[in-house]
Amino acid sequence: MANTSSARKRIRQTQRRTAVNAARKSRIRTFLRKVESALASGDAAAAQEAFRAAQPEIQRGVTKGVLHKNTASRKVSRLAGRVKALSAPAV
Repeated sequence: MANTSSARKRIRQTQRRTAVNAARKSRIRTFLRKVESALASGDAAAAQEAFRAAQPEIQRGVTKGVLHKNTASRKVSRLAGRVKALSAPAV
């Protein structure tokens, strides 16, 4: 257990930040799940719309320090490819 008042304060701050970051991660995962479900259903329009909503959320995660920028970029790139493939006419 922390002995100094500054250490106690750091514990409180860490708990608060952990809760906020967990909420942000959960929000990002929810948006990703919506894209995944739209892709699984085969609905190109819904997938495109869900992807447009998810992209800024992922980037916001980078800004807030929840995701690494390369991780976010990789996720966006892979999702974009899958949405594009779904939207493309079958040959």
